[in-house]
Amino acid sequence: MSKPIILASQSPRRRELLAQIGVDFTVVTADIDETPLPGEDHRTYTLRLAEAKARAVLVKHPESIIIGADTTVEVDGDLLGKPVDATDAARMLRLLSNRAHQVTTGIAVLTGEETHVAAETTNVFFTAMTDAEIAGYVATGEPMDKAGAYGIQGIAAQWIPHIEGDYNNVVGLPLAKLASLLKLVR
Repeated sequence: MSKPIILASQSPRRRELLAQIGVDFTVVTADIDETPLPGEDHRTYTLRLAEAKARAVLVKHPESIIIGADTTVEVDGDLLGKPVDATDAARMLRLLSNRAHQVTTGIAVLTGEETHVAAETTNVFFTAMTDAEIAGYVATGEPMDKAGAYGIQGIAAQWIPHIEGDYNNVVGLPLAKLASLLKLVR
C-alpha cells in the first residue's frame, strides 16, 4: 500500500498542477523563514526552501510522502520573490521588461527514510512593457502573490513571446521532474 501524499504548499497553482497529473494528495502548509542567506544563488535558495517546507510538514506526518516546492525569479543575480506591495510589483516588472530572466523551482520529495531534491530552471523572455501596461497589470492584483510579480498562465502571457524550458515550472511545479522523484519513493 502506498503512503499518503501531502503537498506542503499553499499555492493554488501547485494544487492544480499536481491534480492535473492524477496525484491523490492533501495539503498541509508549512510556515518557514524564507529569508535568503547571504550570497545564496537562486537555485540553492529554492532547493533549501523546498526541503525546509517538506521537512516542517514531515515532522507532523512521518508516515507520508511530502512534496515541498519553491519558485523564484532571478534577473541580474537578484532574487525576485513575491512583491510586498504594488510599488514593489511595478519595480519587478520594470526589471523584467524587454529582457530574459530565469525561473527556478526547487522541489523536494521526502519520506521518513528518503530525501530527493531537484531543481528546474526555465528562461522566460518578456517584451517591452509600458509604464501604463505595468500600472494596469499591477492594478488587477494578479502580480501580488507570485514570484517576480507575474503569472505566465494569466494576463502576463501577452508579454511573454517565448520560453526555453518547462512551462509548468514557470507556473510553479515542474511536473515531469516531480513525477520522476515520486517514482523513487513509491
